[in-house]
Amino acid sequence: MSNGTFEKVTDSDTPLYGPRMLLLCGFAAKIQPNFQKVLEMADLSDIHRIWLTAEQRHHRLSEVVKLADGIGSGEDSQLPRAIIVSGILENELHNLMGTCRAAGMKNALWAVLTPVSETWQLQDLLDELIKEREAIQRTQEKKKEQ
Repeated sequence: MSNGTFEKVTDSDTPLYGPRMLLLCGFAAKIQPNFQKVLEMADLSDIHRIWLTAEQRHHRLSEVVKLADGIGSGEDSQLPRAIIVSGILENELHNLMGTCRAAGMKNALWAVLTPVSETWQLQDLLDELIKEREAIQRTQEKKKEQ
């Protein structure tokens, strides 16, 4: 995201913006250990994880990234399923996304923390990601009809 627009992440060793962590939304407590296995498969088992719940939905992402590693672990999240990445290498992001697909993980919204998005409230980002997914799905459906 740059000025509220989405940008493609390349396949490089360039680190993404922000502290090295994952902000995880919409994961039930019983699923969280499965996601840890996915992280091990993606060689990211040591990355900090913040398991976000509805309690944080009105917090700015700049506040959320300051939460302690592992906070929310073992708690169910009623938020939409989303993975917000910060500070990892672009290659690691591509590897993580591929590993999630290969593991058959439930489809998630994906975002990368940026200087713009860190000023947003979590709920605003999730709403924007949902709108973007719906727009992409409509475009794909129109292409199928043609």
